[in-house]
This record gives sequence, C-alpha cells and structure tokens, in this order.
Amino acid sequence: MNLVANFVPLILSRGGRVRRWMAVAALGGAALTFAIAYAIRGVAAVALPDLLPGWWEAFPLVVIGATVIAVAAAQLVRRLGAAAAGARPEESLAESASRIQRQARGPGIVALGGGTGLATLLRGVKEVTSNVTGIVTVTDDGGSSGRLREELGVPPPGDIRNCIVALAEAEPMMKELFQYRFAEGSLKGHSFGNLFIAAMTGLTGRFETAVSEFSRVLKVSGTIMPSTLANLHVVAEMENGQVVHGESNIPRSDQRVRRVWLTVPAPEAYAPALEAIRQAELIVLGPGSLYTSIIPNLLVPDIAAAVSAAAAPVVYVCNIATQPGETHGYSVADHMQALRRHCPGLRVDYVLSNSKVLPLGPLFPLSHLVTRGDISSEAATIVERDLMNDGFRGHHDPDKLATALQDIYHMTRSRSPVPFAKVRRRRKVVSAGASAGTSR
Repeated sequence: MNLVANFVPLILSRGGRVRRWMAVAALGGAALTFAIAYAIRGVAAVALPDLLPGWWEAFPLVVIGATVIAVAAAQLVRRLGAAAAGARPEESLAESASRIQRQARGPGIVALGGGTGLATLLRGVKEVTSNVTGIVTVTDDGGSSGRLREELGVPPPGDIRNCIVALAEAEPMMKELFQYRFAEGSLKGHSFGNLFIAAMTGLTGRFETAVSEFSRVLKVSGTIMPSTLANLHVVAEMENGQVVHGESNIPRSDQRVRRVWLTVPAPEAYAPALEAIRQAELIVLGPGSLYTSIIPNLLVPDIAAAVSAAAAPVVYVCNIATQPGETHGYSVADHMQALRRHCPGLRVDYVLSNSKVLPLGPLFPLSHLVTRGDISSEAATIVERDLMNDGFRGHHDPDKLATALQDIYHMTRSRSPVPFAKVRRRRKVVSAGASAGTSR
C-alpha cells in the first residue's frame, strides 16, 4: 500500500520526468504488440500490410520494441532509485524526484564568504541547484576554531563546518550531532563537528581531505573548500589609527575600520577554488561580515583575479543590517566603496540589496538597516528585493535570497525584459518586483 501511495503521485507529478519514460515504454510495448501480430497473422485473421516476406516483419519490431522498453525501464529505475535515495525525511517520492530534477537544471553557483552569512546563502541555493560551491575564508581565530588553530595547528574549521551542515542532506539528528557544542569539562565550547574535522586532519594529514570526508559523511549536495591553505590572520587599522590583530577582536573595537590586510602577504590560493570560479555560471560575494568574511577571501590575489576574469556574472550581496564594530552607519554605497578600496580591480556586475523596511527588533539592538546611500558612482546594476528573514530581521531569508539570485542569473541569460523588475544599467536601481518572493 505504501508503494502505491508513493508511486501514484510520482507518476502524476511533472518534475521527475517519470511520465515521459512511461510514455516511451508504452511506445515500445506498442511495437512489440505489432511484432506479435505479424508473427501470428498466418494463424489468426489479422489484416496487416506486407512489408517483408514471410514473418520477417516481426523481427525488427521485436528488436525496436525490446530496446525502447529496456531504455525506458533503465531510466525509470534510475530516476526512482535517485528519488528514493535522495528523499528527505519530510518528502514524498514525488517531491523528491521533482526537487532532484529542479536542482539538476540549476546553474553552477560559486559563493565566497564565511560565517553565518555564507551558510544562510548555501541553505537557500541548494534548493535550486545541486551544482554549488562554497569558498570559505580561513581567518577565524575565535572560540573553538581559534583554540584548535592554536593547539593543533589546523586551519579554522568552524565556518567550513557551518557551510557543510547547510548543504547537508543527512538526517536531522546527524546534522545536530555535528553542530553539538560541549557545555562543560575540558571540551567546553568545542563543537563536535570542529573536533571531527581536526581529528580527520590529523588522521589523513590534509585539511582538505578532512573537509571532503566530513562532506561525504553528511551527504553534502555541493562542495565546500577553503580559499587558501595558508596559516594567516586578518589585521585591521581603525579610524583612530589603532591596529587590531585577529578576526575575533576587530568587531570588539568601538572604532570603524579603515582598512584590513592579511598577515601573509599574497597567500597562495587553493587551486580547486580557482578552478571552481573559472567554471562558475554565477559568482556570489557575501552576504556576511564585510571586513572579516568577504574581503579576506578577496585579499588572496589569485582569488580576486579569478573572480574578475571569470565569464560568469559577479553578484555582491549586501548585508541587511549594519554590524557593530565593522560597518556601523554603512550604506550599500559604503559597502561597495570598501570593496573597491581593498580590491581596486574587482569586477562586480550586480549588487543585491534588501528593499524591505521594518524595525530590526530587540534581537539587533546595536544594528541598523543598511540604506541605499549615494550609489550614483556605482557602475554595477543595483537590484533591490525583499530579502529579510521575517523571524530574524537582521539576516537574510535563505529562500528569498536564492530566488533573487536565480532571477539575476536568468536575467543575464536572456535579453528579454524580466518579470520581477525593471533593469537599468549604470547609476540606476532595479526596484523590487511583485513576485519577489558566526558561530565559531
């Protein structure tokens, strides 16, 4: 009964391409039926045209019919198997098949950042594409990640762990296990996932192998990788001239950031990250902490150069709220000016910002909505959409963000006007459309 209850909706659904292959199988069955009719027409009174002498008409029809049925059956088994294997706990077989087909048609997206911002983006875009790569900064030096860096000499695993869990298709309990943080004892403050990555790094001798194994355990539908394997930290000069060392210390200053740099000048980029950028169909910068998550990736020279040279359009996703200690009082224009100041040759084709104006609420007492500012000198196309998470207003909604990025991708693929907004190049703004949808 369960098989029928799952299989019938799967047949009726449009997304999984099951009906297509069932129709092909029916055509094969029709060919076999005619083959049988030709074979027995000498015995039964069946009026069929003479195509070949004797019973030879039956032979090619048997071959054609059997081949068509075999191909259709193989495709049906493959699609049903993929739907069953990839089904989430809350999904029916039909919903799983439709989602998998939708993801397979999605664009190749490469996102650069770190912290909770990148994890939020990945959580949304994994619903529209299975070809997604997250390139994560490795400058985190606080909390569990900082302790593991200091004690074991491994790159910081925290941001990478968050991004892997965001892309994971494993059972919820497995994801909760790897996000579990010890509350007492000598392991207090450590997350199990961080310890797993550190242990796997010690076992294999390679951090990138540990990340790959962690992704495999959690059945990640995409790829997570560091921007560089260099052991580096971020340093900031504040507006009063004070120099602050370490990503975790920068937001604690009561001064605004003037500039940031890395302790390793011109670190070598992780080669697979460069290849992913070259192969991308859409490149996304952010969202996330401007000076401690986004810019550090772009301070790896080859990463910034690859982004600018890539054939794919580049989208910068601006934060919804200002961040105390980093971007207090910043507008969209201020965020862009900081990017240009640190990466003068960086190409940005689109700037995606939030258009919804609501009070942030008590969860963000020191933050303010990021306003547009003076964008008259910005050479990118500004796209404004409702991106706000209604339950957590200072952060992006993953689904709204994924929809907006998908719309931008399709906008770049077609010269025809897009339904969600009017686009006006250079010094213009795209308004929201009617259909718009760190832990350490």
